[in-house]
Amino acid sequence: MKTRKTRHQFYLPDDLSARLGAMAAEPGSSKTAILTDALTAWFERRAAHELDARFAVRLDRQSRSAERMEEKLDFLTEALGLFVRHQLTLTAHQPTFDPETQRLGRFRYDEFVKAAGRLAARTAQAEPRPDRSLDRVHTGKGE
Repeated sequence: MKTRKTRHQFYLPDDLSARLGAMAAEPGSSKTAILTDALTAWFERRAAHELDARFAVRLDRQSRSAERMEEKLDFLTEALGLFVRHQLTLTAHQPTFDPETQRLGRFRYDEFVKAAGRLAARTAQAEPRPDRSLDRVHTGKGE
């Protein structure tokens, strides 16, 4: 099958013309093939820039959204740290607890650690289910 070609006449600067002639002198190449490859590459590169321009706005928006989420996470982490520090400061001056209160506190802490472990395992497996085991910790039931 013969392809249709259109003849073009144009001028090149002398240095480009000399370089084109040197490349075309190599066996198996021609000026037409070299210019065809060069123009194809130039048009494809322009198309890539158009794609970048087309999706740049959306990617920038997603990047800003991720930055905002990171800022919120940093804030929440700092707030939690401040809360824990505050609670530790408050409980440092409490009188010693009776055995029943110590047992309940130990139970609540153990249940909290178990619930945190389950949450971490579920997060790793990406299983979105609510965990109500902390409700038992608050009431002290469900040993």
